[in-house]
Amino acid sequence: MTIHAEAVGADTGPCPVMPTYGPPPVMFVRGEGCWLWDREGARYLDLLSGIAVVSLGHAHPEVADAVAQQARTLCHVSNLYATEPQMHVARAIDRLIGGPAGQVFFANSGAEANECAIKLARKWAGYGRHTVISAGRSFHGRTLATLHATGQAEKHEAFQPLPEGFRHAPWDDIAEMEKAIDDTTAAVLLEPIQGEGGINVCSEGYFRAVRELCDDRGVLLMLDEVQTGLARTGRWFAHHHDGVEPDVVTMAKALGNGMPIGACWARTEVAAAFKPGDHATTFGGQPLAASAAKATLAVMEQLDLPARAAAAGETMRAALQALDGVAGVRGRGLLLGVELAEGRAAADGVAAGLAAGLVLGTAGASALRIAPPLIISDDEIAHGVAVLEQLLAP
Repeated sequence: MTIHAEAVGADTGPCPVMPTYGPPPVMFVRGEGCWLWDREGARYLDLLSGIAVVSLGHAHPEVADAVAQQARTLCHVSNLYATEPQMHVARAIDRLIGGPAGQVFFANSGAEANECAIKLARKWAGYGRHTVISAGRSFHGRTLATLHATGQAEKHEAFQPLPEGFRHAPWDDIAEMEKAIDDTTAAVLLEPIQGEGGINVCSEGYFRAVRELCDDRGVLLMLDEVQTGLARTGRWFAHHHDGVEPDVVTMAKALGNGMPIGACWARTEVAAAFKPGDHATTFGGQPLAASAAKATLAVMEQLDLPARAAAAGETMRAALQALDGVAGVRGRGLLLGVELAEGRAAADGVAAGLAAGLVLGTAGASALRIAPPLIISDDEIAHGVAVLEQLLAP
């Protein structure tokens, strides 16, 4: 991919960006609430929110003010020292997860949060118990370890050999999960709702059965809430729907409302397996990113964002299910997979949506991923559904 100088405002020549994404179809220059503007001034309703990131909408004033103030105060001192924003966010995460008390490791992304979880599981379990079991069609990141934890073989081949110690069981199959756990297993790592794999929701009771199985076998239950966490599904964390208490929870995306920050929470007795020097990061939880997370969580609580997401999700689901060209809608809250009628490709729907002023995502070959800012209004939902209705009309 080559982005020409005039596209990015550089002085001369092409912009040397690696071709890890396709050629960008549009350049966005401004956002406000649920809307984006490109450099030609065209406006788009954002139904993807940076892949479930800007849950408070673009350029939220309280988050922006917090970041600006922190930038003028203290940006970075390293994790050799404590800072107030980091301590505040750690306490808030522990409180929102609920259940047994825990501790937090801060990272810069969801993949790094999952790397922390994998290392913690190995350290907790001890030598000889290093295997992590995840699910088919899962997604846990793009580092070598989290790529192997990801249950999508088509993503593995180009990067073989991948790190050992990972195994996959079919999604939502407790019998196969039981078979997959052996004497080398340290942990089970699952998404409460599979995101990239298709917005797949498990059957009632599956996670409670996995929790019981982990207890019986003496392995950790680790939940990847990078996409589902922090009000997206109508609860603070998606595992709250299932009534389970995990040993480890990872999160990122919505935590900083666009500022890069991730976190790995673990029950205190599990976190105690880490000793000084076992794991580290230079930038994780630094004051600038943590100030954004502090403001984000405060606004989320003020707005009771889980309740807003639940209500808006029901409104959007009902409207989408009534459309021609939609075979079904799955998900929870405002994380929805819209399965298109046979013969329709999700990628074509995303392209058509962009041309019509909608930002959408894919969740597999035949499903659209809809994950708008959680502040989306009923009028904005109606507008987005009306545009989709036109696009999907026979």
